[in-house]
Amino acid sequence: MSFIKSKGFKYFKNFVIGVGAAVVMIGALAKILSHPLGNILITAGLLTEAFLFCLLGILPPEKDYYWEKLYPGLDDYNANVQPLTAGPQAGSLRPLDADAVEGRLGGMLNELQDMSKSLGSLKALQEVDFSETKGQMESMSNFYTRMNDAMSSLSETVEDTKIYKEQIASLNKNLTSLNSVYGNVLGAFKKPID
Repeated sequence: MSFIKSKGFKYFKNFVIGVGAAVVMIGALAKILSHPLGNILITAGLLTEAFLFCLLGILPPEKDYYWEKLYPGLDDYNANVQPLTAGPQAGSLRPLDADAVEGRLGGMLNELQDMSKSLGSLKALQEVDFSETKGQMESMSNFYTRMNDAMSSLSETVEDTKIYKEQIASLNKNLTSLNSVYGNVLGAFKKPID
């Protein structure tokens, strides 16, 4: 029975089932299209499928998942099933077997490896040289101070520009008034005296 559960046999069985289904489909297509080989192909395909169904009926059902290793007592209909991650229970139906203990130890080993990586990261952080950081922070502070000064002088310049713009507008109005007065004076001199 170990040959039936081997990986090679499972692959071969899936391959034969796939090829058999393909032969049936090709035969059905040929029959629908009234191809001269349609009768032969559909017959070959159906015989192949009949053989495969017999083969699958003879082979025992395959057990792919072993949930009872994670949930001890799953085989027993009346068992109070708890996962291994929940920890041992009082009055469990059966003691942990070697596979369950091995699974727990594997989990603990993974946790220890993760902790080791974390400690390695902390050690690397400890070895970092922060001596130049103070100087860099001071230069950043100076930069921000200068930037703030520049922004405040820019703000003052904007206010000065607004005042200048208002003064230019006022000057423009005054010049327009002066031009009209000058135009009136010139017009008065150009009129003939009666």
